[in-house]
Amino acid sequence: MSNLFCSSIGKKLLMSLSGLFLIIFLIVHLAINLTLLVDKTGETFNIAANFMALPLIKFGLQPVLGLGFLVHIIYGGLLTAQNNKARGNNKYASGNGTKEVMWASKNMFILGLTILAFLGVHIADYWVPLQITHGAAEVTIDGVTMHDTYALVKANLQNPVKAILYIIGSLGLALHLTHGFWSAFQTLGASNNIWRKRWTVIGTVFAWVINLGFIVIAAYFMLFS
Repeated sequence: MSNLFCSSIGKKLLMSLSGLFLIIFLIVHLAINLTLLVDKTGETFNIAANFMALPLIKFGLQPVLGLGFLVHIIYGGLLTAQNNKARGNNKYASGNGTKEVMWASKNMFILGLTILAFLGVHIADYWVPLQITHGAAEVTIDGVTMHDTYALVKANLQNPVKAILYIIGSLGLALHLTHGFWSAFQTLGASNNIWRKRWTVIGTVFAWVINLGFIVIAAYFMLFS
């Protein structure tokens, strides 16, 4: 088993599985974040954020999510190094024949670094004050005292510099997904000449719909709140 995960196929398999896992997280994350626009009082978002802070989530799912990010980052770096050694600057040869994702295919490592930097900012802005320093304000909803995560998000995104950083991070993630989405299904064997084109279209639409959602949220708080 260890030999499998050390092989090129094994590394790509772990990249694909961890990537699809993180895609599910993105869907859930956006669904919760969209409540920021639906309920201007912030109560719905705070209740959802408080649920995500329950011990089962905090000590169960959060470590699994962290492991998913770690696996994706580590194996992404290993595959990039392997591709650089084998093909020079032609990092993702499998993407070269697909015009729609050509730039993303050849620049996955750069996009990955952009997303990693964005993740670091996100952790510093939210996870640290909510989970480590407990510096966020508190609010009581229906008799339950919880972090006022809505106020924290609003304060961060009202800062134009931070809002623009989030928009740039979302754009980088969208480009990353335009390649990563179809590539994951191809690695898992759920692709052929017909489905390769279909996964490419589906992945591109998915990537931009998801990330335009995040961009709209950041732009709204920066410009209108």
